[in-house]
Amino acid sequence: MNNQALNLSVVELKPFVPCKDFEVSIAFYTALGFRILWQSEELCLLSLGTEKFFLQNFYNQEAAENLMLHLQVENADDWHTHIEDLKLVSKYGGQITAVEDREWLMRDFVLIDPSGVLWRIAHNI
Repeated sequence: MNNQALNLSVVELKPFVPCKDFEVSIAFYTALGFRILWQSEELCLLSLGTEKFFLQNFYNQEAAENLMLHLQVENADDWHTHIEDLKLVSKYGGQITAVEDREWLMRDFVLIDPSGVLWRIAHNI
């Protein structure tokens, strides 16, 4: 087959994120600012701007606690303030760390969702 005839363009990459409690996780992510684009009993497609992921009504502790997602934003400090103001961790569980400058030239913090999924929220320095 002629490789020049192939169109290998990528349109999207959407991870499947496990959760321990589907309703709690949906509430957590929508409070954070994600919109529900589609939902069934097993999956929920969430979006924030142009970024999307599938929240799964499926939980495996080892998978959840070893999943790390990176969300690059314009200003990590503003996002940290937003999350603190929402009291997400006290309402839904999880953890949040302080914002720090990293050696890889990003300023970031870690947000762990109610199921143990780690989000690194960052901006370039």
